[in-house]
Amino acid sequence: MPAATLDAFLNSYLGPPDELRSAVVATVRQLTQAATKIRNTINQGVLGAAFAGTRGANADGDVQKDLDIFADDIFLDAMRHAPVALYASEELEQPVLLDRQAPLAIAIDPLDGSSNIDTNVSIGTIFSLLPATGAPDGNPAASFLQAGVNQLAAGFFIYGPQLALVLSLGSGTHVFVLSTRLGTFVQAYESRIIPQRTQEFAINAANYRHWDEAVRLYIDDCLEGTEGPREKDFNMRWIASLVADCYRILMRGGVFLYPGDTRKGYRQGRLRLVYEANPIAYLIEQAAGAATDTITRILEIEPESLHQRVPVVFGSAREVARITRYHTEPSAIGERAPLFSRRGLFRA
Repeated sequence: MPAATLDAFLNSYLGPPDELRSAVVATVRQLTQAATKIRNTINQGVLGAAFAGTRGANADGDVQKDLDIFADDIFLDAMRHAPVALYASEELEQPVLLDRQAPLAIAIDPLDGSSNIDTNVSIGTIFSLLPATGAPDGNPAASFLQAGVNQLAAGFFIYGPQLALVLSLGSGTHVFVLSTRLGTFVQAYESRIIPQRTQEFAINAANYRHWDEAVRLYIDDCLEGTEGPREKDFNMRWIASLVADCYRILMRGGVFLYPGDTRKGYRQGRLRLVYEANPIAYLIEQAAGAATDTITRILEIEPESLHQRVPVVFGSAREVARITRYHTEPSAIGERAPLFSRRGLFRA
């Protein structure tokens, strides 16, 4: 039986007439068209018109690449043709009002992993679709200050060896790959399930000295392998591209950590709650995984600002729960009782 196309999948989601569902489908279709344009530009590499040059800093203080701005312009233009009331982006300080009568608000990271642009590593686009709630005070950001549990859909495109779309409409996490032969996205994986257990973690170990004790102790225990309290060997991965790390975990399990640390500006981590952590958490939970800020479920956090940062742990559910226990109940981890009785791997 041939694999279903994205169009067929979206049509099956529509069901009886429903304004929000129809709006979600129309918006996803516009997003796929925009992502295909961006993929074509990325494939040109340094030969293209927009690539790895820098522009300064965005509203949140991060360095902008030319391709960041190019991608943002492409997606913003696409959303002008979708039933979207408000467009919020990593690259813009404030949301853009597109259509007051439209039912959706979209929060987007137009080009995740842009530090990898000139190294030929997979990068992507992350998006979150929310109901446009409106605001009595006229604050255009109000629609984005709702907990992630309210998301109607979430997903990301990954511009890698294939152009893939990872998408959840609230019933499983599905993966579609662009078929150049058919000229459309085709379902490659249906309802991904992340294994509860794992022997693989992703973290930037260069920041070890800046982490809180609970994070260091967790990593110490993993690194000690079969000779340590976990009694099994772990592999470490770190791509520095959120979509690439997430895609790997969806394919084969694992856990990803981007905790807060003691560096200036990193106490609350570096990932943004509204348009990075929330959509990733939605996809992970729909694939039977878990996502927290080390303690609290990501999707239950009420955003206080559009560009709010948050520590993030996601992946295999049992491993995410274990990391929470390192922070909240160290004495409950049998093999570590008492928690501070042994030296960590990197301490004298």
